[in-house]
Amino acid sequence: MTGGNESKQKIVGQVTDLLKKYPVVGVVDVVSLPARQFSNMRATLRGKAVVYLAKKRLTKIAFKEANLPGVEGLNTFLEKAIIPGLIFTTENPFSLFKTLKKAQSKAPIKGGQIAPDDIIVPAGPTEFSPGPIIGELGQFGIKSGVENGKVAVKADKVVAKAGDEVSPVLAKLLTRLGIEPMKIGLNVQAVLEKGDILTKDVLDVDEEWYFAQLTKAAADALTLSVELAIPNTASMPLLLSKAAREAYTLSLERDIATADTVRALLAKAHNQAATLQEKV
Repeated sequence: MTGGNESKQKIVGQVTDLLKKYPVVGVVDVVSLPARQFSNMRATLRGKAVVYLAKKRLTKIAFKEANLPGVEGLNTFLEKAIIPGLIFTTENPFSLFKTLKKAQSKAPIKGGQIAPDDIIVPAGPTEFSPGPIIGELGQFGIKSGVENGKVAVKADKVVAKAGDEVSPVLAKLLTRLGIEPMKIGLNVQAVLEKGDILTKDVLDVDEEWYFAQLTKAAADALTLSVELAIPNTASMPLLLSKAAREAYTLSLERDIATADTVRALLAKAHNQAATLQEKV
């Protein structure tokens, strides 16, 4: 067996072993990730996850040899990645995605690169004096004017849709405007857990939105419980307080003396007597 084949077989064996060792495996794209940042990312993940880079063909062979449920479904995401890698972990996939997303940093886009998301030039002032920049903005349908001696963008403008290839001219303009649409890091494409493939859009959970929805639902449920007098742990204090207020009000209206109302009833009687005396 030649040395080259031995090396390839060793890589396939290592990937296969990792697939059998870790319950969660993901496909990541490390395109545009500088070597130093890649090294730092590996250090950050130490003890949580293992990142392994291998050629697509060898990775596919390892997937086949591992014979794990659903693993060959990751081949599609391998093909989509420009520089694919694998990440292995025992962590919850959502927790892992959150960690990797936080570790990403922004970077300018280069001509020929694909927009990861819609690229928007926002309305607002710029640092440019009136001149050729107005025409450059106009090339991409960006409305601009002069405010306080500087060029200002009049309205938000989407200059590239997610998946579009950005031209060198647009890339240069975005860089001049300080817009950095690229995210440098381990860009997760999909994760396999227990035979199920979780794609990037599923893993990217907006926790703040969900928390806000749960908070609103809890508040609405509490309001309904109080309105319909449904007793539960949360509504009981409010129901008792409401009942006490209503009983107090009823006692005053019907002149029913209690430890809580007697003082108010005496004051009420005194006022009525004073009013009657004035009329007499």
